Amino acid sequence: MIRPARPDDVPVIHRLVRELADYEREPEAAAATEAQFHDALFGADPVAGAHIAEHVPEGGGSGEGAGGAAVAGFALWFRNFSTWTGNPGIYLEDLYVRPEHRGRGYGRALLKTLAELCVERGYDRLQWWVLDWNTPSIQFYRLLGAEPMDEWTVFRLDGEALRSLAENPGG
Repeated sequence: MIRPARPDDVPVIHRLVRELADYEREPEAAAATEAQFHDALFGADPVAGAHIAEHVPEGGGSGEGAGGAAVAGFALWFRNFSTWTGNPGIYLEDLYVRPEHRGRGYGRALLKTLAELCVERGYDRLQWWVLDWNTPSIQFYRLLGAEPMDEWTVFRLDGEALRSLAENPGG
């Protein structure tokens, strides 16, 4: 089952982001706090959205989700805008399915939910980045019909470089 995240999901979203950071070999980079996730998703001016994939074991059971469901994964996204199409889209920041739940269709269901949201809202694109070494995910995305944007290189300013440009724009 895929559902929109609720405020009481923030602790598990925080844990899932940390699990994803471990998987992506950068656990020290996951510095966001539960409070930051709460503000970003449910604060006065939400800047992101999230969906939760729940796995309900046969016969119920106990878990992190509602009604004994275990949280299998999540998608965290935000709206972007294309100057070329003149329309918004969704940028998928994180898609993560816990290892014990992979291969059961949760990743596809999360992406399908976001694709439906795009179509429903008239958005032109659903896009994301994937690490070059993450071959299983790349193969999965290609099976869905996603196309790599190989001709693009991602750039980022952060930390000291960001502060330096902001404080000294002339050099």
